[in-house]
Amino acid sequence: MNDIIKGKWIGKPLDRVDGPLKVSGEAAYAAEHDIDAAIGFIVESTIANGSVSSIDISKAEKVEGVIAVLTHENAPKMKPWGDGADDRFQQSHGVLVDAAIRHYGQPVALVVAETLEQARYAAILISVIYDEKTPKLGIDRDDSELADGIDGGLEETNRRGDFEKAWGESDLTVDLNFTTPHMIQAAMEPHAAIAEWDGDRLTVHNSTQVIDWGVGCLANTFGIDKNNIRLLSPYIGGGFGSKLGQHYETILAAAAAKKLDRPVKVVQTRRNLFHDGPHRSRIEQRIRLGATKDGTLKAINFETWSTQAIGHPFTEGPMASAANAYRCDALHWTGKTRETNETINDSMRAPGEALGGITFEAAIDELAEKVGMDPLEFRLKNEPAEDPASGKPFATRDLVDCLKKGAEAFGWDARPKEPRSRMEGRKLIGYGLASAIRGNMMMEGSCQIDLSSSGHLTVRMDMTDIGTGTYTILTQIAAEALGLHPDDITVELADSDNPTTSGSGGSFGAGTSGSALWNACIAMREKLAKAGGFNIDPDGIAFDEGAMQAGDRSVPLRDVLKDSDGFSAEGSIEPGDEHDDYVQNSYGAHFCEVAVDIDTCEVEVRRFVSVFSAGRILNRKTARSQCLGGLVWGIGGALREELWLDERTGGYVNRDLAEYHLAVNRDVPQCEVIFLENPDPKSNPIGTKGIGELALCGAGGAIVNAIYNATGKRVYDLPVTLDKLM
Repeated sequence: MNDIIKGKWIGKPLDRVDGPLKVSGEAAYAAEHDIDAAIGFIVESTIANGSVSSIDISKAEKVEGVIAVLTHENAPKMKPWGDGADDRFQQSHGVLVDAAIRHYGQPVALVVAETLEQARYAAILISVIYDEKTPKLGIDRDDSELADGIDGGLEETNRRGDFEKAWGESDLTVDLNFTTPHMIQAAMEPHAAIAEWDGDRLTVHNSTQVIDWGVGCLANTFGIDKNNIRLLSPYIGGGFGSKLGQHYETILAAAAAKKLDRPVKVVQTRRNLFHDGPHRSRIEQRIRLGATKDGTLKAINFETWSTQAIGHPFTEGPMASAANAYRCDALHWTGKTRETNETINDSMRAPGEALGGITFEAAIDELAEKVGMDPLEFRLKNEPAEDPASGKPFATRDLVDCLKKGAEAFGWDARPKEPRSRMEGRKLIGYGLASAIRGNMMMEGSCQIDLSSSGHLTVRMDMTDIGTGTYTILTQIAAEALGLHPDDITVELADSDNPTTSGSGGSFGAGTSGSALWNACIAMREKLAKAGGFNIDPDGIAFDEGAMQAGDRSVPLRDVLKDSDGFSAEGSIEPGDEHDDYVQNSYGAHFCEVAVDIDTCEVEVRRFVSVFSAGRILNRKTARSQCLGGLVWGIGGALREELWLDERTGGYVNRDLAEYHLAVNRDVPQCEVIFLENPDPKSNPIGTKGIGELALCGAGGAIVNAIYNATGKRVYDLPVTLDKLM
């Protein structure tokens, strides 16, 4: 672990360095760049399976201001959907390639006009006749096959220990079936892109979480060299997994710009997004647990069935929550799926663990009750010494500390223990807890830094900031390493011309980009130390207040820089043996209080106390904000969110924020967030671990367990809406 991190800047609740730009409106989001672009409007398919028999665009073409109408009959050449790469994020996302329809809402035309109003009006004049086929929709267990791998690196099936033997030796068992619904991540900023060509070079401004994957996708789609693509996404109004890849707006903007030889902007409407952006699919889960009379967990079997879109290989793994959680004699899981004519499903914040954190933690509570143990005591008793899924050692393991700290802060021991044992007026009061575990990933990343002769540092990489505070934490890391003030640092991100890093997703962004920057700063320290006449290990030199000091000797950086052309350095990071040899996780524990109205069955979440261990905390303010956001998502997932699929058409009937119910201000109580800061030397050079998705994991589980404690009724078909409690 780097003992040169003193915490002068790292860890402090520094205000967002990009905040003034955002609140003043100077930060340009994807659709806001000052580019004279024509406007594209998407025309969606009204069937889920079949083909376009004919399309009449003649009336639309006559509308004032309409420049062109693109269909499969006249769009520029693109590779078919799915070609060019095994990676779903970099495969071709060609659209308007042919007449085939894979899902409801798939674009069948793009109207390009001078204004949005003109394009939108012309779009309703287009007449499409389809050759419709019966769509393949929904889960069918008999028609499902083993998934081709599970998101997050899980195998589609795992067999450790003899489940049937351990199940048979269990004194007490639970065999539970849960369903979790279709859900969608509707970020505040919709998916948007502005594309323009200069000869063979394509420049795209869009909203994307991972720049390099986007370049790969565009290269494969249009059959051009990656070096001929520049992708920029400096400010992103939320992504939550929906912007990990490229979607129709980017491909259509680039195709139209190529055809018209002028810039084109395409912004998906909110209703577009519910069909043409990714979502979380409905999943059926069967969880079997067995334990002995004394509460020793013997057997875990976790089976899931889901769907995936045609040509888009993605299967979510709720069993991830069980993989590292508790000791047992046998741990089995199986993930099955089938390809359907449903819209694209893909990563949604904390994929896998977000769902398993509800269902698996609810199942653990049920088993604890059968055994006759307090659910906290049951979890503590079954703390594993090694990873239950692989047998590997843990890099760190402080789930027990999180549980104990949370129980103390919440007052867990003082609560009424029996269901339906506390009332306030006409409301039943309940208490629940859940563990939170999220895998800690590391990706490859590179960084370049330049220190000018005036002492100003510029940091360059293609890392993105999806609203999480990346600009700020990278500023803090550089300030800490080089003894600079944050005002003397500029961070330039999200440009494909910059060095490649991981982008934002999977909670790997801060650790990867921060470590690449840290290593670049270490290289810079060596150059400055040498230029300053220090012949010792730079780690023995204190960089602070714009000076280098060792012993009695202090050299201001300005004296080293004044006669120079400045200094440059590079740094990189990649996963090492410690990510292969150890199981890497972040940990947490949630404690929740709810009130359930006896007459209406409305659920009020009254209190949350959550404890998190995610290595070194880079910025306590932005980290807390991330955790609060996760808790809000947990409330929505447990009580509100459900996307309703019309299984006759393949379309969603509640495809806007009026009918897709999110947690709002009145649903969210004051939440206490506690950090157990344990820097992890096996994670990366700066000791951080992923935190962005950790808080969501288990949050819903604590809520459903509290509802059971209040009412004595458990709902297995999520979310827990009042009609199900009635």
